[in-house]
Amino acid sequence: MDYEMMCGIEIHQQLDTKKLFCSCDTVLCDEGFGAHYRKLRPTTSEMGEIDRAALAQHGRHMDFRYQCCQGASCLVDLDEEPPHDVNKEAMDVSLVFSAMLDADITDEIHFMRKIVVDGSNTSGFQRTALVSTGGEVEVNGRKISILSVCLEEDAARKIETKGNEVTYRLDRLGFPLIEVATGPDMRTPEEVMEVAMRLGSLLRATKKVKRGIGTIREDLNISIPSGARIEIKGVQELKMLPDFVRNEVNRQKMLLEVKEILGKRGVKPAAAETVDATDIFEDCPSKVVTSAIKSKGVVLAVKLPGFAGVMNGDSGRLRLGAEMAQRARAHGVKGIFHSDELPNYGIDIEYVDALKEFLGMSSPEDAFVICAAPEATAREALVAAVERANEALEGIPEETRDPLPDGTTKYSRPLPGAARMYPETDVPPTLVTEEKVAEIKASMPEFPEEIERRLVEQYGINSQQAYQMLRESNYELFEKLAGAYRALSSVAATTLTNTYSELDREGITAADIPDRAMIEIFDMLSHNKFAKEALPDIIREVSKGSSPQAAVSKLGLEAVEEDEAAKIVASIVREREEFVRSKGIEAVGPLMGPVMAALRGKIDGKAANEILAKEISKLIG
Repeated sequence: MDYEMMCGIEIHQQLDTKKLFCSCDTVLCDEGFGAHYRKLRPTTSEMGEIDRAALAQHGRHMDFRYQCCQGASCLVDLDEEPPHDVNKEAMDVSLVFSAMLDADITDEIHFMRKIVVDGSNTSGFQRTALVSTGGEVEVNGRKISILSVCLEEDAARKIETKGNEVTYRLDRLGFPLIEVATGPDMRTPEEVMEVAMRLGSLLRATKKVKRGIGTIREDLNISIPSGARIEIKGVQELKMLPDFVRNEVNRQKMLLEVKEILGKRGVKPAAAETVDATDIFEDCPSKVVTSAIKSKGVVLAVKLPGFAGVMNGDSGRLRLGAEMAQRARAHGVKGIFHSDELPNYGIDIEYVDALKEFLGMSSPEDAFVICAAPEATAREALVAAVERANEALEGIPEETRDPLPDGTTKYSRPLPGAARMYPETDVPPTLVTEEKVAEIKASMPEFPEEIERRLVEQYGINSQQAYQMLRESNYELFEKLAGAYRALSSVAATTLTNTYSELDREGITAADIPDRAMIEIFDMLSHNKFAKEALPDIIREVSKGSSPQAAVSKLGLEAVEEDEAAKIVASIVREREEFVRSKGIEAVGPLMGPVMAALRGKIDGKAANEILAKEISKLIG
């Protein structure tokens, strides 16, 4: 498929230091206490403008409550105390990473305030600082430009949403983040993932980044010819990046096709004039409609001249209606109905025909959209839906979209602009001297390719295993295992590559198992508590929440002594005595299957083979 496109990526990586502007620990808490209330409003930038994304978020009329956490939040997080000095360790990591990209480090690093009024920051803004520009990273022989490296603070964690109130927990607020942004240089979905992997490996090479789910997030900026820049914000699963890119390219191509169809029809922007159609639907069996009317809501409708067939047409391929529904949901409704999908959902043809007559729809190209909800909410939602329909006449609107588990996205808010930034007056600038830059460049960490060579030379594994562990971020765990249990280096490498890949295909993310659990598993293996053949089964069980010892016990994989193993093998040989006498020592191969089925995980495969050969030799004399 032709993926003519441009794509840039932003990676946000949490650093393993104290918080950026206080001395709180960067840990997540299972519980929070208190409920500090805030209502946030957008402010003007230094140029006197209000950012469109902040304005759209404010229009959702949300309220916010914040939970504190002992040792992981303080008055700085609550915006009740000015920020302390910037964390020196976090700043140094951002400088080191900039040097690894051969970027131009800023002489004075100034923090800015980025307006954010979705509640994820108690202050209504996020602090961010430009550290460097103009670097590059090489991937598969191509140089990808680095536009910027920034140091910023992470947002609070959303805990729950009830109605128009959102509860956040302050433990994550203030975590230091490195944000690295590439140029729009990637040309295929697969290249996007390769670049993300390379940048991730460089970040991990600093030895100062956090690991695990949620510690690194990717934002994608995608556009196609005649399309628009779309930001997909907060992708966490690296392997899903190509899917998000493909789906966004296809979405934009679909919207360009919708624009072409509407243009050929000569469609003009529809007026967002809502009419009350509640009487028409008074006896409608639709659950959504019935529930709204019983709750003293209304059914409002809007006529869309010329929009028939593009909201859900061509066997569901044209999907402007889904775009409209996403805009409507941002205003508090569960959804909308439009004429391309009706009759359906309990709205029979008689109600469709009655509404068409009521709206004066004479052309087969005319369409309508309806919403059943409280009157004010329904009107806001329909105005937003019609606005989105009219945008289709111009093409593709720039916007920020949220990732969904299936690789598609949903509307979040308009794309932010420059109006969201203004200077931070509470944090003094950080001076970066030539001596400081020279010091950093003189003590650079190992680059991934250097680590790969060292793993091969130091532990005797093959280069493919070393390369795979670097790509999949397992090499640090490997070094812990191989360093503590040198005789098991080869087993550790095979486990973290082949076994992990096999489990991943089963839907088991073995990489999420804590390092301490893997170390305990290998410690047990080094003391012959089970055989290495049992590793996949034990890891599979540990991934479900069992401790290593409990997993071994539950699976019945405790190692057996050689005498006991010999008794089990001898029994298997006797049961097949006729076959053994006819085949002689060649019976070893066919009988290894039943032997390993009986002893798998309890004794090493090589030892089992030797015992089997010995028992067969005894029988045949």
